Amino acid sequence: MELIWIVPFSGFAAVLFALWLAWDVLRRDTGTDEMRRIANMIFEGANAFLSRQYRTIAIMAVATSVIIGVLVGFLDNDIELGILTGASFIVGAIASGVAGLVGMYISVRSNVRAAAAAQKSLKEAVTVSLRGGAVSGFLVTALSLLGVSGIYAFYSSVLGNEVADTPFLIVGFGFGASFVALFAQLGGGIYTKAADVGADLVGKIEAGIPEDDPRNAAVIADLVGDNVGDCAGRGADLFESMSAENIGAMILGVAIFQATGNIEWVLFPLVLRSFGILATMVALIAVPFLTTGREKDAMGPLNKGYYTAVGLSAGFLAFTTYMMMDDSWVWFFGAGLVGIATGIAFVFITQYYTSGSWRPVQEIARASKTGPATNIIIGTAVGMETTALTAIAVGSALVASFLLGAESPIADQEGVGRFSAGIFGTAVATMGMLMTAAYILAMDTFGPITDNAGGINQMAGAPPEAREITDSLDAVGNTTKALTKGYAVGSAALAAFLLFSAYLNKVKEELIESGKPLADGTVITSLSDTLPIDLSTVQVFVGALMGVMLVFLFSSLTIRAVGTASGHIIEEVRRQFREHPGIMEGTEEPDYARAVDITTSAALREMIAPGMLVILMPVAVGLIFRYMPGMDPNAGWQAVAGLLMVGTIGGVILATFLNNSGGAWDNAKKFIEAGKLLDDEGNVIGKGTDTHAAAVVGDTVGDPFKDTAGPSLHVLVKLLSTITLVLAPLFIA
Repeated sequence: MELIWIVPFSGFAAVLFALWLAWDVLRRDTGTDEMRRIANMIFEGANAFLSRQYRTIAIMAVATSVIIGVLVGFLDNDIELGILTGASFIVGAIASGVAGLVGMYISVRSNVRAAAAAQKSLKEAVTVSLRGGAVSGFLVTALSLLGVSGIYAFYSSVLGNEVADTPFLIVGFGFGASFVALFAQLGGGIYTKAADVGADLVGKIEAGIPEDDPRNAAVIADLVGDNVGDCAGRGADLFESMSAENIGAMILGVAIFQATGNIEWVLFPLVLRSFGILATMVALIAVPFLTTGREKDAMGPLNKGYYTAVGLSAGFLAFTTYMMMDDSWVWFFGAGLVGIATGIAFVFITQYYTSGSWRPVQEIARASKTGPATNIIIGTAVGMETTALTAIAVGSALVASFLLGAESPIADQEGVGRFSAGIFGTAVATMGMLMTAAYILAMDTFGPITDNAGGINQMAGAPPEAREITDSLDAVGNTTKALTKGYAVGSAALAAFLLFSAYLNKVKEELIESGKPLADGTVITSLSDTLPIDLSTVQVFVGALMGVMLVFLFSSLTIRAVGTASGHIIEEVRRQFREHPGIMEGTEEPDYARAVDITTSAALREMIAPGMLVILMPVAVGLIFRYMPGMDPNAGWQAVAGLLMVGTIGGVILATFLNNSGGAWDNAKKFIEAGKLLDDEGNVIGKGTDTHAAAVVGDTVGDPFKDTAGPSLHVLVKLLSTITLVLAPLFIA
C-alpha cells in the first residue's frame, strides 16, 4: 500500500500538465484574419456534429444503463449490485464522452496555431502540434486513471464492498466507456471518411483542383472530420482501452489476492499506469530539446521523445515491481518489459508498412504506374502481409509473459498456481505496454492537427514554404496515426487474452456462488480452478463462428456506411459546381454549411446499425444456447466464450489489415506527390499524372479501411469483453 499515493498524485498532475500545455498552445500566434475565419468554420462544424452525436449517444446510454441495472439486479437477485453496475456504466460513459470532447476542442484550437507556426519553422510547428495533441493524451489518460481508481475507492471504502468483489462491480465503468467509444468512433469515422472521399473524388479527380482547395464545398466538412474522427473518436477509443484493460488486470489480481491476502496485486495496475504518466510527461517536455531545428523530417524528434518515454517507463517498472511484488518482482518485471518491447515492435512494424521510406509503400507507388487496379491489388497484398508480423509479435509476447509469470515464486503459493500467476504475467505485459499511452495518443492527435494546419494554409493562401512544412508534417502525421492504430491493435490483442481470462473469472465467481457442477460433475470452488472451453463442442464452435462473422459483418456495415454517406456528399459538391459556375471562377463561395449538415445527418444515421449489432450479438448467442432444449446447461456461457475468444482474434487480425493497408495507400499517394517516384528515364512522376490519379483511387479505397472500420474494430474487441463481463450471469443456467 506504500505506493498507492502515486495514483491520485499522477492523475491530478497529468490534469495540471495538460492545462499548462493548453495554455502554452492557446497563447501562440493565430495567423491572419483569413486563417482565423477558416479555423472558426472548422470549429463550428465540429461542435455542431458532436453536439448532435452525443445527444444521440446519451439517450442510448441512459436506456442501456437502466436495462443493465435491471438485468444484473434481477439475475443476481441483488438490487444493490444492479444499481452499482448501472451507475458505474453511466460514470464510464460520461468520462468517455468528456475524453472525446476534450480531444476535439484542443485539436481544433491548435490547428490554426500550427498553421501560423509553420510560417516560421518546422521546429515551431512540431512543438505546437505535438503539445496540442498531448493535451488530449494526458487528459484522457488522467480521466481513465482517476475514473477507475475513484470508483474503485468509492465502492470499496465508502460503500464497504469486499476488496475481491469491487473489481467485478466496476466492470460497468469499462462497459460504459466502450459503449460511448464505439459510437463516437463509428460516427466520427463515417463522417470523416465520407467527407474525405467526397472531397477527393469530385475535387481532385473530376474537377482537377488541389486538395483543400477553397472552391470545394466538402473541404470544411473534410477538415471537421479529422477532428471528430481522429481526435474525438480516438480519444474515446483509447480512454476505454485503458479503462477496460486496467479493470481486467485488477480482476486477474483478485485470484492472487484471495490466496495471499495482499491487496497490492489488485492495485498494481493502477500504480504502474501512474508511473507511466510521469515518464511520459518528462518525455514530452524533452521533445523540443531533442529537436535541433535542422531536421527535414519531424519523425526523428517524435521518435526520440517516444524512446525517452520507453526508457523512463522501464525504470519505473523495475521500481514498482520491486516495491509491490516481493521475491516475484524480477519475473513480473520481465513480463512488463515484454509488454514495453511489444509496443516498440508495433511502432517499427507500423512504420515499416506505412512510411514512404520503406519497401511496402514504395511498391504500391510503383504499382500505380500501371493504373488503379494494380495499385489496389498490391495495397491489398501489403495489408494482408502485415498480419503475419502482428500475429507473431502478439503470440510471442503472450507466451513469454505467461511463462515468466508462471515461473515466478508466487505460482508456488497455495491457492495461486502456475495458471493464475501466468495470466497475471500477461496482465503486467499489457499494463507495461500502456505505460506510454499518453505519448502515443499525443502523436495520434498530432496527425489531424497538422492535416488541418495544411488545409488552413492552403485555403488562406499562405506562402509555399509554409505549405511545404505542413505537407511534410501531414505525411508524418499519417504515419503517427497509423502507428497509434498499430499500438491500439497490439494492446487490444494483448488485452484480449487478459479480458477473456477476466470473463472466465467472472463465470467462475458465479458458479462458486451457485454451487452448480459442470457437465462432468466438477464443482468450481476457487478462481484458480480451470474452466473447460472445448472448441470441439457444438456450442463453442458455433459461438466462435458467430464471432468471426460479427467482425466481418460489422466491417461491411461500416465501410458501406462510408460509401453511402460519401455518395450524398459527391452529389452535393457536383450540384454546387453545376448550379453555381462562379465557384470555379472564384467569384462565389461554396455552401460549406450545407455539406457539413449532409455529412452529419448521414454519419449519425449510419452509425446505429453496426453499433447495435455488436451489443446484441453476444447477448443473442448466449441466450439462445442457454435456453436451447437438449443442450448442456453450461452451453450459454461456453458459446459466448467461443464468440469472445475467436471473435477477438479475428477482430485483431482484420483491424491490422484494414489499418495498415489504408495507411500504406495514403502514403503511397503522398510519396508520389512529394516527387519521389521516378520513371525509367529518371524523370519525376508527380501530381496531375495518371499515376497520381491511380494512387488517389487507392487512397480513397483505403480511407474507410484505416479511419472507420479498422479503428472501430479496436473498440469492438474490448466492447465484446466488457459486455460479456457485465452480463455473464445472463448466460449461466
